[in-house]
Amino acid sequence: VQLQAYGGGLVQAGGSLRLSCAASGRTFSRLRMAWFRQAPGKERELVARITWSGVSSTYYADSVKGRFTISRDNAKNTVYLQMNSLKPEDTAVHYCGADPQGAGPYDYWGQGTLVTVSS
Repeated sequence: VQLQAYGGGLVQAGGSLRLSCAASGRTFSRLRMAWFRQAPGKERELVARITWSGVSSTYYADSVKGRFTISRDNAKNTVYLQMNSLKPEDTAVHYCGADPQGAGPYDYWGQGTLVTVSS
């Protein structure tokens, strides 16, 4: 599986960005997809994940709940992260990950896209 993440950038606090992650090389609809982020000096953390078994099931970290929305378009082999009401503490490199087993480790990673939120 090859993952290509894009959409990061510089935004003021309170603004919005949409990240995209395009997948290729495997049946996308069977992949559990997720967005992680890593801020300077911190460990990588799970931001949101989405499964697909006919109906999407989602999970969000408490820190982004109500502000971020993860979605997927299986026809376009793409997963999105809509980020609203951004805060300076959301500044991080954001990565998309793919789990082919559905409940296992994320074996495949995109290259990361930097989100910078200015105060």
